[in-house]
Amino acid sequence: MVELINRIRYYHFITGVLAHQQSDPLCSKCKAFVNTSERVKEGITELEGLHVEKFHILPGEFLGLLEETRDSLELINLPGDAVGQKKAGICRMPEGVCFIKLPKAILERV
Repeated sequence: MVELINRIRYYHFITGVLAHQQSDPLCSKCKAFVNTSERVKEGITELEGLHVEKFHILPGEFLGLLEETRDSLELINLPGDAVGQKKAGICRMPEGVCFIKLPKAILERV
């Protein structure tokens, strides 16, 4: 149950990052933004499929968090012509630093 709750919390967190970075002039047009958004949607779908039997015992606030996360993801607009901003030389963040990709390290630890 703890793992399920932590994953729900992670998806809520990363969706917030995506929602906010959607207004960033570089991140919003980056392939990493598109790929991460798609992986988050897939991850939530997989999570719901794997743990469907646990949802009836999940505290209500976490079910609400999951619903809020799904709703927020639906509002994210993905560009059809996304380009890897770093590879294109547009993003000047240091090597290995990406606002969109870095939060994935959290998921690997929960």
